[in-house]
Amino acid sequence: MLMILCVCVSFTSCKENVAGKINKANLEVAKERDYKINEGAAGLTFDRNSHDFGEIIQGDVVETTFTFKNTGKSELIITNATSTCGCTVPEWPKEPIAVGGEGEIKVKFNSAGKSNKVTKTITLTTNTPSGKESVIIKTDIKPKEKNS
Repeated sequence: MLMILCVCVSFTSCKENVAGKINKANLEVAKERDYKINEGAAGLTFDRNSHDFGEIIQGDVVETTFTFKNTGKSELIITNATSTCGCTVPEWPKEPIAVGGEGEIKVKFNSAGKSNKVTKTITLTTNTPSGKESVIIKTDIKPKEKNS
């Protein structure tokens, strides 16, 4: 009996129109707050958003550097940089980048155990309006020739 009562309550309690409960004045205040935050935020502009290593041989380790500029209105802070797999290792500046200042993201890719076309995304956690910025590396990995 208790089980039936719980099921009935769960079905009837979710029928409210949640969108109708939003206070439009609070929504406008939040939009204005977000606009002001973004207006004075750091900005990150890369020299390029992707790099193609072209054809490499399985087992090769290749590197590239993405240069960027803080195009915002406050110091740029990068708190983390991650990749879609452990074969791609990013290095990023740990110190804040001044407005108008430049920095580099170095990316090293190890192709051991990989084959064919590969695309990896490096995601930076930042204090830019979106909170995340990313760059992409690509390559086409050819098999290592076997010794006869």
